[in-house]
Amino acid sequence: MKHAHILTLLISVSTLAAYAQDIKEQEVKRIITTLAADDMEGRKTFEPGIEKAAQFLEKEYTQAGLQPLPGATSFRQAFHRFNTLPGPRQVHLGHNTIGPERVIMLGVAPSIDWNQNSDVDVKTIPASEQFYDYLRKLRDVKKNTLVWVDTAHTEDFNKYYQNLQQRGGRNLDSLASVVLVLRHAEDTDLKTWDVKASQQVTPLYLSNIVGMIKGKTKPEEYVIFSGHYDHLGIITPVGKDSIANGADDDASGVTAVVMLAKYYKQYPPARSLIFVAFTAEEIGGYGSRYFSQQQDPDKVIAMFNIEMIGKESKFGKNSAFITGYERSDFGKILEKNLENSIFHFYPDPYPEQNLFYRSDNATLAKQGVPAHTISTDQIDTDKLYHSVGDEVSSLDIKNITSTIQAIAVSARSIVAGTDTPARIEKMAN
Repeated sequence: MKHAHILTLLISVSTLAAYAQDIKEQEVKRIITTLAADDMEGRKTFEPGIEKAAQFLEKEYTQAGLQPLPGATSFRQAFHRFNTLPGPRQVHLGHNTIGPERVIMLGVAPSIDWNQNSDVDVKTIPASEQFYDYLRKLRDVKKNTLVWVDTAHTEDFNKYYQNLQQRGGRNLDSLASVVLVLRHAEDTDLKTWDVKASQQVTPLYLSNIVGMIKGKTKPEEYVIFSGHYDHLGIITPVGKDSIANGADDDASGVTAVVMLAKYYKQYPPARSLIFVAFTAEEIGGYGSRYFSQQQDPDKVIAMFNIEMIGKESKFGKNSAFITGYERSDFGKILEKNLENSIFHFYPDPYPEQNLFYRSDNATLAKQGVPAHTISTDQIDTDKLYHSVGDEVSSLDIKNITSTIQAIAVSARSIVAGTDTPARIEKMAN
């Protein structure tokens, strides 16, 4: 019986290698070491280090034989965020003039010139509403909007005004313009008005790195493999070290994306595969948000988001967990495909951390896609998280390799078009 158990174990261990023999430890180490090297300067968004990482990933995609997305001419999925600084602002209400201290301009338009005949929505924040709750609702407006703010909100309005005067707007999306005007008791005639306002707008360049393999038989169905290639950059020194290299977070996940791209290029899939390295995860998930806005969620069959697979999981070696495991049968499909392997996927053991909506899978998951994050991080005890200690020397390269191999094997039936995970319940806006 003992010999039989050992034989079964050996067969199980060899299963991953047999199906994913092209995913080699040496190549895993080369990619993750390059991404987490000091000369990448921590890959901070908007800094030179992340541009160097982007160029490296473009070369890896080219060597892997990937092609750009339809309509794209390169692997760069470029977009912008914006910083703003307030400029002159004035409102005329009937025969009265309202000065800039009672006017807030939101959005990224350099200037606006509206009046009561302009094609804008007009709203009111009444005394009964919470000021900041209403501001959050305004993030979703699709049309230029003028908002009269009841005088009951004077204190909150003034605090928000002063904050914008001192700091301006940071990392803003290109949404509709919104102008807030603080009403006073004497402002009773709102039928005739005009607004003129301007601001300094600075565009900030970002880019996801995106490539694909077109499916042989189901090219209009997409499976996504993703990780984020940004990190924190230069932070408070510990001793002489001030570079947050982000080896585990998330050079490990991006390494998996590159290795999976090279693997699947050798075994052409039925469904189209998209491989994406997201930018700006650490400062708000802007890269994955933009990417998701360019996709038709109904055509996305599944998303494998890979985040922090650099160390042994809570369940031991040859294991990882899946966030939102209970929300679809994605995890059960992966486990079924690993039934002859020693590797296992488990439900997220840290539900209190709300990890499902804290990573780059979140936007597509909210749209109903079975988009899950795969991780091994023991986040409740990980002392190297977001520190200068997150270096390649702290990682278990062998364990990373086996995790990537397990993802390759477990995704087989989804990639081949024989399994389709159940959809996740959509989240209302």
